[in-house]
Amino acid sequence: MYIPQANKEDRLSVLHQLMEDQPFASLITVGSSGLFASHIPMVLEQNGGMGVLRGHLSRANTQWRDHSSSVEALAIFSGPQHYITPSWYREKEESGKVVPTWNYVVVHAYGHLKVVEDTDWLLAHLQKLTIIHEAESAVPWKISDAPAGYIASQIKGIVGLEMAIERLEGKWKVSQNRSEQDRSGVAKGLEELNTTESLRMKTLVENRD
Repeated sequence: MYIPQANKEDRLSVLHQLMEDQPFASLITVGSSGLFASHIPMVLEQNGGMGVLRGHLSRANTQWRDHSSSVEALAIFSGPQHYITPSWYREKEESGKVVPTWNYVVVHAYGHLKVVEDTDWLLAHLQKLTIIHEAESAVPWKISDAPAGYIASQIKGIVGLEMAIERLEGKWKVSQNRSEQDRSGVAKGLEELNTTESLRMKTLVENRD
């Protein structure tokens, strides 16, 4: 990924936070049929290193069979993003030398995939995934709420994936290259739009050094 120095983010805690906040990843591999992508929720396990990612695929998804284990896989975690109009820049009035752009936050995690078919591993993974995403429910659903035989049959239809992260790249493109006046204009414009995405980007623009 092309990352200008101003947009580089390499603090592990910041990268991990985005991966946990935005866990729905694009998993990209290379195999005999070429590039292949699946879009799956992944669980980050912080292991003292860069972390381990765990997920699962349907057995019917050929990616788990076809990927080349000797080539790094890539998991992309996308954070807030927003169109930025040059009309928000002070520079528009002063010189007119401005163009539109797109602000976004993204993390790329690289590593070699390991396929896991162990039933106990899969059950533990699904329990962890469910606990994480049911946490905000008034009455969280638990795997044990479903009949054990039904869960066992469902597990037979999936395979697990584990990827020890070997490289991490973070890109925070949030108007760092603009003047303070232009950044203030961007923040104001995003605030006036008053959408969930615009307000999230406004916070990133204001808080980025």
